Amino acid sequence: MAKLVTIYGGSGFVGRYVARRMAKAGWRVRVAVRRPNEAIFVKTYGVVGQVEPVLCNIRDDASVASVMQGADAVVNCVGVLAEAGKNTFDAVQSDGAERIARIAAAQGINRMVHISAIGADLESESNYARTKAEGEAGVLKHQPNAVILRPSIVFGPEDQFFNRFAGMARMGPVLPVVGANTRFQPVYVDDVAHAAEMGVLGDASGTYELGGPVTMSFRELMDLMLDVIRRRRLVLNIPFFAARIMAFGFDMMQAVTLGLVKNGMITRDQVKNLSQDNVVAEGAQGLDALGIQPTAMVSVLPEYLWRFRPSGQYDAIKESAKNLRSS
Repeated sequence: MAKLVTIYGGSGFVGRYVARRMAKAGWRVRVAVRRPNEAIFVKTYGVVGQVEPVLCNIRDDASVASVMQGADAVVNCVGVLAEAGKNTFDAVQSDGAERIARIAAAQGINRMVHISAIGADLESESNYARTKAEGEAGVLKHQPNAVILRPSIVFGPEDQFFNRFAGMARMGPVLPVVGANTRFQPVYVDDVAHAAEMGVLGDASGTYELGGPVTMSFRELMDLMLDVIRRRRLVLNIPFFAARIMAFGFDMMQAVTLGLVKNGMITRDQVKNLSQDNVVAEGAQGLDALGIQPTAMVSVLPEYLWRFRPSGQYDAIKESAKNLRSS
């Protein structure tokens, strides 16, 4: 019988690519998610019955254990960019990660891949970065041979980075950003999934920091994105002191309304993260150590950002038409 892998958060941005790769590798895939009815699409990644979404709440021991029964390996892709209700950084990224590792060890599963993030630091002022580091420590406490993957910003068709700012670029002549000079090393989502697949298959060991082939500032990334969507906008840097004031206001609005009004703009914790470069550390194991050739942004961004162009899919046709000479 084919081996079984349980992927927590397997319908999310990174998780779905890991699920697809494991299905192609011939594994049975159990996709553990909060809302399985919204994850039906993962079934198409394999033959009938090979990939199945199942209900799981990583804040609950019994729920985590039930979807892990019979698995040969586990992958944790669960993470949050902003807290909402009971899904706090501590509950999801720290306690949740350790819970999965602890229960896996109790069930005799000794192969685990954990998706963390570049910048994970126990001493960080950012709760996001701190809990990412706590999650790593909790995983290694129970699964000392676990593979830890720390990607920089992950890009791909479903990303919340380029898609978000490309959408904002349609609204006016100015594109505001916080931390315009902060450096990033964006990595393609399927490259991260490839690294996770190697971890499950036993072809990787230790901790890896995953970045793409180029390092760029936030402003340079926005200029690249604007070039792809063929829009001219002023990239306006918002000073950190102003960003902290704005984020405080948005956070308080969410708190006062008891979460009814979500802070979908920027949080105080995100401002803290944006003040730190997000690049692969010197001497760290990366994609090269896994033999993975990193995918360039310029080869992927046009494939999914075309819809933000002034004329969408017809933009290239219109540009070609301008070059036609009347006979």
